[in-house]
This record gives sequence, structure tokens and C-alpha cells, in this order.
Amino acid sequence: MNRRDTLKKLILTSGGLITLPAWANGWTISDLTIHHTSYSILEQDILASVADTIIPAGNSIGALSVGVDKYLQRLIEKCHTKDIQDNVMHQLNSLDASAQTAYGKSFASCDQVQRQELLVKLSTSEQQEEKDFFNLMKSETIRGFNTSKEVMTDYLRYKIFPAHYYGCVEVKV
Repeated sequence: MNRRDTLKKLILTSGGLITLPAWANGWTISDLTIHHTSYSILEQDILASVADTIIPAGNSIGALSVGVDKYLQRLIEKCHTKDIQDNVMHQLNSLDASAQTAYGKSFASCDQVQRQELLVKLSTSEQQEEKDFFNLMKSETIRGFNTSKEVMTDYLRYKIFPAHYYGCVEVKV
């Protein structure tokens, strides 16, 4: 073993560890959990509003409180084809434009009833792209909500191991 190389590595490592608190001084939890997305801030707000309209919070948890909006962003970006991604982006912008013309404000700032009316128009539309968008948002919002940790453990009482496993049991033949 070469002592000079070992000493160089030790000095560089200790220097890095000494300066680490200075680098990490401004870090927060939200900085570490940022998901870099292709959605703009407006599109993220519209997508969150769509999820909140489908499963509102009410007296208990809703779609936003379990993170369905982030789930939808990642699902559409990572698991769907480019044409579906483009349709979602187009329909989000179209939904906001419809809200602007109908109510004079963005979709995200509309109340629950106004957002429901706009989404019902998409579900009964003659255009297949709008129906596909609505069906995708509805089904994936419900799936994301039902498979969230909070819903599975607190409301559905899901247990990973529901009973004890007895591995060595005599079997009488």
C-alpha cells in the first residue's frame, strides 16, 4: 500500500467533510424532493385542480392530500406514449382556455361546481381526444387515490402480512 496516496485521499475526504455543512446550510426538505417535470406551473395547477375536482377533500382526505397530482405527473411523463402526453398537455391548456371564456378566470381558480361543469363537458364531448383525456384523468386519479399509503392503511385496513405464518406444521396423510 502506498502511504502517500492514502494520505492524499484521506486529506481530500476530510476536506470535503469539513466543507459539507457550508454547502448544505441552505437545503430544505422541499429542495431534496423536487421532481423536475416538463409541466409548467400553470399546467401543474390545472392538473392538481382536475384531481381535486374528481376526488375533493371534503371532511376527510382528498386526492391532493395524498399526492395524486404528483402521481399523475410522473405517470403521464414516464409511462405513457408521446401522443398521449401531447394530448394531455393540449387538453390541460384547452381546459384553462375554456374556463377563461366561460368564467373569466383560470381553471385552477374556479370553484368546485364550475370545474365539474367543464369536466362533464369533456366527458360528453364529440371529440375523441377530449373523452380520452377525461377517461384517463378519472381512472388514474381514482387508481392513484386508492393505492396511496394513507387510503390503503387507514381506510382499507390493508396489511402486508395479515396473519401469522406457520412454516412447520405436521401434515397427516
